[in-house]
Amino acid sequence: MLYYLFEYLEKEYQLPGASLFGFITFRAALSVILSLFIATVYGKKIIKYLQRQQMGESIRDLGLEGQNEKAGTPTMGGIIIILATLVPVLLFAKLENIYVIMLIVTTIWMGIIGFIDDYLKKFKNDKAGLPGKFKIIGQIGLGIFVGVTMYMHPDVTVKRKIIKPTNNTEVVAQNTPQEEFNPEEKTLLTTIPFIKQNEFNYEKLVSWAGEGYTKYVWIIFIPIVIFIITAVSNGANLTDGIDGLAAGSSAIIGVTLAIFAWVSGNVIFSDYLNIMFIPNTGELTIFITAFVGALIGFLWYNAYPAQVFMGDTGSLTIGGIIAVMAIAIRKEWLIPILCGIFLMENLSVVLQVGWFKYTKKKFGEGRRIFRMSPLHHHYQVKGFHESKIVIRFWIIGIFLAILTIVTLKIR
Repeated sequence: MLYYLFEYLEKEYQLPGASLFGFITFRAALSVILSLFIATVYGKKIIKYLQRQQMGESIRDLGLEGQNEKAGTPTMGGIIIILATLVPVLLFAKLENIYVIMLIVTTIWMGIIGFIDDYLKKFKNDKAGLPGKFKIIGQIGLGIFVGVTMYMHPDVTVKRKIIKPTNNTEVVAQNTPQEEFNPEEKTLLTTIPFIKQNEFNYEKLVSWAGEGYTKYVWIIFIPIVIFIITAVSNGANLTDGIDGLAAGSSAIIGVTLAIFAWVSGNVIFSDYLNIMFIPNTGELTIFITAFVGALIGFLWYNAYPAQVFMGDTGSLTIGGIIAVMAIAIRKEWLIPILCGIFLMENLSVVLQVGWFKYTKKKFGEGRRIFRMSPLHHHYQVKGFHESKIVIRFWIIGIFLAILTIVTLKIR
């Protein structure tokens, strides 16, 4: 909203300094500052409110050291993350931008699903919370919305470079080719890491359908989007098991996505890095910096020993935001690397459950791969302090983030 106000003041009155709001970097800086302020200052007020409402976490006894001490810690702290993200976005972003709209819808959508789950656990004394099938239905619904938007909306486009050999009459430094951009086009191009020609079009997956096959690509694309959103949001949910792990890991992922959004939406940087130029995605930098600021501000209270837990209100939301952000900037195939922590947590549960069922059926006795799943609990059972586990997971997350950024040039 402030963006439009200062745009008007610049246009009508040439107000000194108003033109700064035209720069994405300036508004991104303001958004991260404001989100940090909201999360740290108003976060304390929200925590006190949750305490008054007796929103304390009911701890399931897993036999872990220090577990019982967490009983009564306020949950639903994801409200802090949601508010600290949305307020700066509404103030500083271009709200007609389709990518910003998509991320706002994602935040509210997943926040509502998580809130219902937390509400049922606490006020309805239902330890299971929202049944899993309803969570999946909600994630599928979001996936359909995002998939249809990416497929159909006219503002979701890319620009690809064309390389023309220079003719002999032109003087070009070092005989490099003259590079130009094609007009904007509607296409479902995405990025495949570590491959020289790293652009992949989902239309190739339905080329077997014969003439006019491109109109059937949504049949493949939308289920892929649904799978990505479901996997990442559930991965974030599983990672939220010890103080600061999910919030810190997500902040590292968010910083990386902010870099990708900035360079992908900037014609100069995308040209220099030889990556796909995606018009309008630069505005997502405002959203993701607000998101990172909210997570870091939330860590002020969520770091060990936690004064508040994010609950499903927060974990499902941050997973949904990360997934949709990656899809929007055509980097969804980098998720296994960038979100490696989430992937490890997901796989540890799948492997543990699958192996237990298989061995029980074959040997009559269930056996385990890990001492406990998700993976962070395995290390807790081994005697590692949760702060050490969190910091080491963060270090791994930083390494994976750097590896993800390196894919910009290594092919």
